[in-house]
Amino acid sequence: MSALGKVVRAGVGRRRVQTVVMALTTMMAVTASIMAGALVVASQAPFDRAFAREHGAHLTATFDGAKATRAQVAATARAAGATAAGPFAVVPAVPHPVAAGGTFPGDLPPLTIAGRASAGGPVDDVSLTAGHWLTGPGQIVLAESDRVAAGMDRVGGTVEFRGLPGTPRLTVVGIARSVSRTADAWVVPAQIAALTTPGSTPSYEMLYRFPHAVSADRLGRAKEAVAAAVPRGALTATRSYLVVKQAADAQSATFVPFIVAFGVLGLVMSVLIIGIVVSGAVSAGTRRIGVLKSLGLTPGQVGRAYVGQALIPAAAGTAAGVLLGNLASVPLLAQASDAYGTGSLAVAWWLDLAVPAGALALVVASALAPALRAARMRTVQALATGRTPRVGRGRLAARAASRLPLPRALSLGLAGPFARPARSATIWAAVAFGALGVTFAYGLGSSLSAIQAGLNRDTPGQVTVPVYGPPPDAPARQDAGPGAEAPAPGPPVAADAAALTRAIEAQPGTAGYVGVSERRVAFAGLPGATTAAAYQGDAAWASLQMVSGHWLTGPGQIVVGRRFLAATGTRVGDTVTLQGEGRGAPVRIVGEALVVGDAGMRVATDARTLTAVGVSAQPDMFHVKLTQGADTGAYLRDLNAALRSAGVEAFAEGGSLSTTVVAMDALIAALTLMLVLVAGLGVLNTVVLDTRERVHDLGVMKALGMSPRQTVAMVVTSVAGIGLLAGVVGVPLGIALHHLVVPAMGSAAGAHIPHPDLAVYHPLQVALLALAGLVIATAGALLPATWSARTPTATSLRTE
Repeated sequence: MSALGKVVRAGVGRRRVQTVVMALTTMMAVTASIMAGALVVASQAPFDRAFAREHGAHLTATFDGAKATRAQVAATARAAGATAAGPFAVVPAVPHPVAAGGTFPGDLPPLTIAGRASAGGPVDDVSLTAGHWLTGPGQIVLAESDRVAAGMDRVGGTVEFRGLPGTPRLTVVGIARSVSRTADAWVVPAQIAALTTPGSTPSYEMLYRFPHAVSADRLGRAKEAVAAAVPRGALTATRSYLVVKQAADAQSATFVPFIVAFGVLGLVMSVLIIGIVVSGAVSAGTRRIGVLKSLGLTPGQVGRAYVGQALIPAAAGTAAGVLLGNLASVPLLAQASDAYGTGSLAVAWWLDLAVPAGALALVVASALAPALRAARMRTVQALATGRTPRVGRGRLAARAASRLPLPRALSLGLAGPFARPARSATIWAAVAFGALGVTFAYGLGSSLSAIQAGLNRDTPGQVTVPVYGPPPDAPARQDAGPGAEAPAPGPPVAADAAALTRAIEAQPGTAGYVGVSERRVAFAGLPGATTAAAYQGDAAWASLQMVSGHWLTGPGQIVVGRRFLAATGTRVGDTVTLQGEGRGAPVRIVGEALVVGDAGMRVATDARTLTAVGVSAQPDMFHVKLTQGADTGAYLRDLNAALRSAGVEAFAEGGSLSTTVVAMDALIAALTLMLVLVAGLGVLNTVVLDTRERVHDLGVMKALGMSPRQTVAMVVTSVAGIGLLAGVVGVPLGIALHHLVVPAMGSAAGAHIPHPDLAVYHPLQVALLALAGLVIATAGALLPATWSARTPTATSLRTE
C-alpha cells in the first residue's frame, strides 16, 4: 500500500465515530434526495406517463347491441386505423354493498360493468391495486375511486344488485385502476347475462389506440369513420382520452405545488448537510494536515488524502442511501399514484445514477476546498492552529454569558457557538430548514382539514332523510329465487314531503332542517348545463363555506364558485340570466363559495328561484341539524320509527374524507419526518465534530469538578440557543411558504381558498412551532453530549 493509501486508511480508522456519523448523514441525505426527486419527477405529467405505460385508449366508443352485431363492432378497428381491444359487453347496474343494509335504490350511482376476460391486452392494461383478477363467474373487480372507497373497497366483500332478477351477488376479488377510465367494474364475459335487465341487450365497448400523436381533429375523424362502419344509430357514445387527461391533470395539479416545495426543501437540505459534514470533518483535521506536511506530503497529496478519507464513508452511505431511498419511495409513490388517479409509479432510473453521482461530486468539492486551503498554510501555522479556535474569537460572548444569572455550565454552553461562528451558522441553517418544514407541514395539514370540512358542508347537518323510497315491487324481486323471472325494477317512489317535514319537526332534538334538490340548469351565455343545488326552507345554517359576499337570503340569488365566475366573466354582485322551461329570469350572484363539485361549476340557490323559471325544485332529501348534545343514534331510531309508514329511512351524515386528502396527509407526514431526520443528523454530526475537538478541554473541566449532567447541559446548551434562533426565523418562512403554496393548490383545483382555511396559525401554535428548532437541535445534540459525559476524565486529558 502506498504512503497516501496508508494516510487515508489511518484517517478513516482513527475517527470511527465521525466516520460512522458521516456515513449515516450521507445515507439520509441521499435517501431524502431520492425520495424528493422521485416525487418531483412523478409530479411531471403523471397521466401522460401512465397512459403510455398502460397503453391507454385514445378513443372509447359504446355501441347499441340491438343495432350492431359483435362482428360489426369489431370491424370498426380497421375503419379507424387503430389498434383496438374489444368488443366488451357492457351493462349498467346499481350496486348495494351487503354490509350497508337499509340503503334505498339509487343510494349509489349505477356502475358501468364490462365483461372482460383478462386485465391485459393491446389497449388499456388494467392495473390491480389490491386482490387479484377474475377467475370465474360470481366475482367482480371494482375500479378504484372515491365512490368505491365510500363502501365497496374491501376485497372479499359482497356486492348485490337488487334491481335484477335473482338479486345477483358478486364477491369483490380485486380493486383495479384503468388510466382510460373505461369502466367502473369488470366481470368475466359469462357473468354479463345475469347482470342484464330482462328485455334489454348489453351494449358493446371498443377501445382504440393510435400509433402516432393524436389530436382532437384526428379523434373526430376517427369517430366519423367508426360511426360510418356500423348501422345508423348504433354508435351511442364516444369519449376522447383528452377529456380524461384534462380531469386527471386538474387533479394532479393540486399536488404539484406542495410536492415541489417539499422536494426542493429536501434537495437543498441534502446538499447543505453533505457540505456541512464533509467540510467540517476536513476542517477538524487542520492540525493533522500540518503533521502530514511536516512529513513531506505536498498540498496536492494532502488534498487527495482528505478527499479519500471523506469518500470512503460517503460512498458507503451513498450506496445505502440509494437502496433505502428506493424502498422508502415505494409507499410515498403509492400515495401519489392514488392521489393522481394513475397507475403505479416508480423511481426514475436516472435518479439512481444522478443522485449518487451528485452526492459524491459534492463530497469531493466539500472536502477538497478546505483541505487545499489548510494544506497551503505554512506548516508551523497548521500545527499551531490545531483544534484551538482563533485567539480572541468568542471572548466577548464568553464574558457576557458569564455575567448572566445562570449556572456556569449553561453560560459556557451559550458562549460556545461564538468560538466557531461558521460552524454555528451551518447548524443554524440546517435547523432553520427543519423548522421551516415542520411549520409548513402543520399549516398544510390544518388547511387541508379545514378545506375538507368546508367541502363537507355540501351535506350539512348530522342526519339526512331521503325523499325517495324503494319501488313497491322491490320485496318481490328480492324474494325471487335464483334464475326466476322477476319484473323489471320500477322507479323509486317519492314520499309525501309534507309528512316528512312534520315527522322531522315533531322529533325531539331537531334544531333545524332544510330541503335540498339538485337540478340541471342553464345560464345565458354559458355553454352546456350545470348543477344547481336548490334549498327549500331556512338554509341560513346550511351555508357553504364562503370566500366572499354572503349566503342566500331569498329567491333571485345564487352562490357560485371561482370557475363559474371565470367562465361567465362576472364578479360577486353581477347579474346573470337563469334559463328554464321556455323562459328566463335574472339572478344576482351574491357570494363566492368553496366549490369543486361539477368541475367547479355547481351553483346554490333558493328553490323559489328555480320554480320562477318553470323548473321543479321539490326536495330530493332533507338535511337535519340536531340540538347540541343530542344523541344521533337515539334520534335516528325514533325518527325512523316515525318514518316507517312513509317508506323511507333516515341515515347519519358522518362527513366524507377524500382519498386525495388522505394521500396528501400521508405524504406530508412522510416528507416532514424526512426533513426533521436530515436536520437532526446534521446537528448530530456537527456536535460530534465539536466535542471531538474539545475533548481535552472537556477533560480539564471534568477534572475541575464538572459532573456528567453539567457536561450534557453545556453541550446541549451550545446548540439550544442556535436551535431557538433557527426556529424563530424558520417559522415565519414556513408560514410564508404555506401562504404561497396553498393558494396555488386551490388555483390548480379551480377554487379560491377561504381566508379562515389559510389563517390556521394562531399565537399559541406559532409559539409552539418556534420551539421546533430547539427540539431538533436538542435531539441532535443529546447523543454526542452523552458520549462526552461518559468519556473518562483520564482518557479525555490524554487525547490531543
